Amino acid sequence: MKIGVLKTDDVREQLVGEFGEYPEMFADLLQREDPSLEFVTYEVQHGHYPDEIDEVDAYLITGSKTGVYEDKPWIPPLMDFVRELHRREKPTLGICFGHQLIAHALGGETRKSEKGWGVGVHSYEVQETPAWMAEPQPSFSLLVSHQDQVVAPAPGTKVIASSDFCPYALLQVGEHMLTMQAHPEFTKPYSKGLMELRQEVFGEDMVAKGKDSLQNDIHTSAVARWMLEFLKSAS
Repeated sequence: MKIGVLKTDDVREQLVGEFGEYPEMFADLLQREDPSLEFVTYEVQHGHYPDEIDEVDAYLITGSKTGVYEDKPWIPPLMDFVRELHRREKPTLGICFGHQLIAHALGGETRKSEKGWGVGVHSYEVQETPAWMAEPQPSFSLLVSHQDQVVAPAPGTKVIASSDFCPYALLQVGEHMLTMQAHPEFTKPYSKGLMELRQEVFGEDMVAKGKDSLQNDIHTSAVARWMLEFLKSAS
């Protein structure tokens, strides 16, 4: 399977040397489960798109520090591309910003949450267990870094997992789009480095709580398998 990564941001220069860019993080995550996977990166933040949608088997939209509602020239074309992916029922994953953008583009709404920032390890309760959810479990935990949230899913969306902090945490649109607010590609060292780098934004108390949460288990391997099983089922 060849996955096209729609890259919507760059890793901060202070962290990129140690942790790499987002497409590399996703390749590390998913190739641990399936070494045969191939990846192609499209810098959509700079207007670069595939010549043909079908030149890859599936797409993955990365996270970004940009809000989907911001007046950035590259966001409307990406929303148009998402609508075309949806129209053609192309297998697609959306992570954090990608999750929010898919909801926003297809008739939902994303905005800054009144609950503020979420950082560190967050846990979610599974509300529905689709066939692609290999090794189903009642809850799972992943790393997060977000203030924006989906506040209204797109029409026809299934809520697969949620939490009190993030009611629309894992969503499925049709049989071809799976999106999540959390970051399965993050590692704990990267999350810690990001929190330290953005302490002025998050606040000392939030960073302290976020760092404490890193003692908790995260379920990146299980979620990676869900992602791949979903893409296979959608193909």
